[in-house]
Amino acid sequence: MERIEIGAADPRRGYPRPLLQRDGWASLNGPWSFALDREGTWTRPAEVVWDERPIEVPFAPETPASGIHDVGFYSVCWYQRRFVPPSMREGERLILHFGAVDYDATVWVDDAVVARHLGGYTPFEVDITSSIAEGRALTITVRAHDDPHDLAKPRGKQDWQLAPHSIWYGRTTGVWQTVWIELVPATRVILLRCEASLERWEIDIEAELGGVTLPGAQLAVTLQYGDAILAADIYAVVGSTANRAIRLSDPGIDDSRNELLWNPAHPRLISIDVKLIDGGGNVIDEVHSYTALRAVHVEGDRFLLNGRPFFLRMVLVQGYWPETGLTPPDDAALRTDVELAKAMGFNAVRKHQKIEDPRYLYWADVLGLLVWEEMPSAYRFTKRSVERLTEEWINVIARDRCHPCIVAWVPINESWGVPNLPRSPTERDYVRALYHLTKTLDPSRPVIGNDGWESVATDIVGIHDYDDDPSRIARRYHADEVLPRLFQRERPAGRLLVLEGQRSDLPLVLSEFGGIALGQNGDTWGYSRCETPDEFGVRYAQLLQVVRSLGLICGFCYTQFADTYQEANGLLYADRTPKLPLAFISAATRGPRSWPLFLQQGADAASPAEE
Repeated sequence: MERIEIGAADPRRGYPRPLLQRDGWASLNGPWSFALDREGTWTRPAEVVWDERPIEVPFAPETPASGIHDVGFYSVCWYQRRFVPPSMREGERLILHFGAVDYDATVWVDDAVVARHLGGYTPFEVDITSSIAEGRALTITVRAHDDPHDLAKPRGKQDWQLAPHSIWYGRTTGVWQTVWIELVPATRVILLRCEASLERWEIDIEAELGGVTLPGAQLAVTLQYGDAILAADIYAVVGSTANRAIRLSDPGIDDSRNELLWNPAHPRLISIDVKLIDGGGNVIDEVHSYTALRAVHVEGDRFLLNGRPFFLRMVLVQGYWPETGLTPPDDAALRTDVELAKAMGFNAVRKHQKIEDPRYLYWADVLGLLVWEEMPSAYRFTKRSVERLTEEWINVIARDRCHPCIVAWVPINESWGVPNLPRSPTERDYVRALYHLTKTLDPSRPVIGNDGWESVATDIVGIHDYDDDPSRIARRYHADEVLPRLFQRERPAGRLLVLEGQRSDLPLVLSEFGGIALGQNGDTWGYSRCETPDEFGVRYAQLLQVVRSLGLICGFCYTQFADTYQEANGLLYADRTPKLPLAFISAATRGPRSWPLFLQQGADAASPAEE
């Protein structure tokens, strides 16, 4: 029987929870026993008839990489793994973590239910210490219930028809993010929230303790940038929390201040080490995190980063891979996606209808890429759908709000889940409620209440417009004086851009456009199509030239990053192979100095210099 060993050579490499790291952990990814329960008839592990094929966790059973590759309809699947837990010192606890299980998860240890979690995109954990006996194996069983036809739960792009159609993709059932265990002390840091304020030039630290009470406990916090120690202080723990605002030494002038600011060109991160110390001076727990000095807000009709206008060059990212679905093949794939977005000239991404693996946000923090984070939609407006989405959205914000890369929250996209928004006061109240809830939970970022059209509560008006004629795009959005006509008459996709009561003097972002497909494959589609790479390059360059010149907008988001299933309008193929040279895409995205030569020579031309 396999014994799980804690602590690899590089214990923080690939850590599943990058904002709260500690050394004692081990992955449980790999082969698990598996069973499909298509009608959901089994209720406990003893009833399950296990398949001869194991499943490769964390890949969903619909994917080839899982070893199952069953794309049919089923409501329940089961997982089981048996292992000998690691050796533990007196007082230590063993925590079992799940990154994400879609949608309703029940967990047994041996024959006892130890956890239940609702929500397909957020993590959960359970203390399994009481189930451990020295030298005895544990059996972990997971039941994942995920009705493929339920449109009243957050499901994002997961299709309710048997085969992917239109803009909808394959389903994701069960475990699809890392499963792992962690050894922790009896009293430990269970929450660490670190957020910066440029106005006060300080970093707010909020720590919460879990486990047994520790009289006289103190928290030692060290902030470091490179080799420089920015702060090293010790604070008393009151009850189970420690909240402190650590004021940094303000250099006073912009040149010195800028040496610490985080932005896509210079993603400067401040490392944080936190030690929990008991009354006798002993270190009980030690965790590691990071933060950054950066601020985002809107002012007038502009988006501001660190107090300066910043033009958003975004690309829409669905976050699917051909063999692994919503799950990245590995951590390197997530890093590669961030690197490719930057290599194509984008400074930001709009993560569309997916709450991405925290490791993607880690690499965006480290490498410097802004992220709009968007909640996967439900598609029916019911009391139950409202409750489900709201609860999960709260958990999403709690998980991710301390990532410097995230610069906007998007609770709803294109009126999905609120189909009668213009005519239904109740649905408009729901969007307003989500907007204000998000602003309450995180007042430090803009919120786009309903991206695409029919804005009813927002800090930025997001517009989706797939007109394939650059000249019409230019006329529609070019000058400030067109605002009244734009909001009163123009209806991209046949939708009003703002509803009654919504301010129109806000920043505008063309948050979906383009969608050009390459080639004549009849099984794929795009919002428009061209036949050759040269034509594709010229069309992309012309469209981006027009969009970048629109003085009315403060940013754009091109559709899309990579081909996804039948939707072949990516700048990259599904395997991340570029359709055009990356340098060409980057020059077109950023803007060349000499457009005539650039457009004349087409996609194989040498890249012009950037503006």
